[in-house]
Parts: sequence; structure tokens; C-alpha cells
Amino acid sequence: MGSKNLALISGGTSGIGRATAELFAKHGWNIVITGRREDRLKEITERLVTDYSASVLPLCFDIADRTELRSQIDKHKDILASVDVLVNNAGLALGKSFFQDGLDSDWETMIDTNVKGLIYLTKAILPFMIKRQSGHIINVSSTAARDMYIGGNVYSASKSAVDALTKSLRLDLLEHRIKVSSIAPGMVNTEFSEVRFHGDKIKADKVYEGFEPLKAADVADAIYYIASRPAHVHIGDLLITCTAQANSNVVFKG
Repeated sequence: MGSKNLALISGGTSGIGRATAELFAKHGWNIVITGRREDRLKEITERLVTDYSASVLPLCFDIADRTELRSQIDKHKDILASVDVLVNNAGLALGKSFFQDGLDSDWETMIDTNVKGLIYLTKAILPFMIKRQSGHIINVSSTAARDMYIGGNVYSASKSAVDALTKSLRLDLLEHRIKVSSIAPGMVNTEFSEVRFHGDKIKADKVYEGFEPLKAADVADAIYYIASRPAHVHIGDLLITCTAQANSNVVFKG
């Protein structure tokens, strides 16, 4: 894919992942994007190539499927061996019920994607970074990992795991000169709430009424800032919310 820096962004077909892929491409990076929706992968790939002349490798698979993930990594290892920055963005919330009313299927999907998928992809890419003694892993966490809220239960637990993994990886990889960071966004107006409410757009739209939430591009800008610091500078943890949001529980609407 040439001599440019290379970023791998999971969940790169929508929301924060898509905005991050676009921003890195705009700054001259080549891109690997993963996603489950082939039509969206094709569309964003064409856009990055046309608008930014980026080299793009789209990989269509579910990061929660460890067998398929390993197959894709092995198939494209000549390219993936050069990944400079891994952005573990793929993740979701499903449901907002009291714990006792939650659905097992929602819990399993969140844990499989938010935690296990992140672990699988990181483990697959790390050997390349360790061999080169360089690289940067950026995990997309959430304010929900820090401030619990009613109905957040398992989603909050999954993002708390992301924070713990980030800190542990930083310790384990220090001797290999690999940076490990996390970014915790607050409320971002993407497809997040629509997915959480199983496609109920009316419920999703109400989440963002009465104030101006973050946009995906705002979070992408912060991710790029973390990734673009000099080699001797490490930003381990970044919290980003809109001005109207104090924490996961307090938002001023008016």
C-alpha cells in the first residue's frame, strides 16, 4: 500500500469509525477498514480513494467471529504487518432496560463485540507491532465506563473492561515501545441510539433533543490528535463530551 502510514479502523463503515477513516485519509494515511456491511464498505472505500487518493483495504467480517478474523488477518498479513495505528472502534449498545429485564442476546452481542472482538483483533495485530518495536493502539471506550446510569449495566461493564484492558496493555507493551490509549466519548449523534433501541428511530432521536451533542467528526478529530503526537509523547486517556454534558447522567437540555 505504499510508504504512507497505515491505520486499521474497526467498525469503519459508519459513525465514529467512518469519520476517523476519512480524517486519517485526508491527512495522507492509507487505510484498512473492517465492517460487516459489504455495501457500506464498498461505498466508503470508493469515497476515500476518490476524495483523498488513499490506498484502502476493506475487510468484510464480524470482529466477534474469531475464526473469520484470523482468516482475514492471515490472508492480508503482508499489508497488515505495516499497521502503524489500530483504532479499536467497533462496538455497540443494545437495549436500555433494568438489568433484571435485559435480554441475554443483547448482552452476548455487546460482550462479543465490545470486549472479545477488541481482544481478538488486538491480539492478531500485535505480533506485527512487536516485531517492528513500534505502533499505537487506540481503544474507543465511553463515559459509560466511568459514570454508571440506569439501564447502562452490561454496556457500562463492557466499556469498563475496555478501560482495564487499555491500562493493562500499556504495561505489558511498554518495553516494545507501543503506545496504548483510550478515548471516552460522551453522547455522539450517530446511529448509536438507533442501534441501541433496535431500529426505533423515534426513541433514538429523542435522546439528542434539546442540546447539541457531539458529532462523529469531533471524536475523530480527537482520535487523530492522539495518534499524531510525536514519538516521545503518549496520551493515555482522553475524555470528550459536548458542552451540555457533565457526565453520563447529567445533560443540560434547554
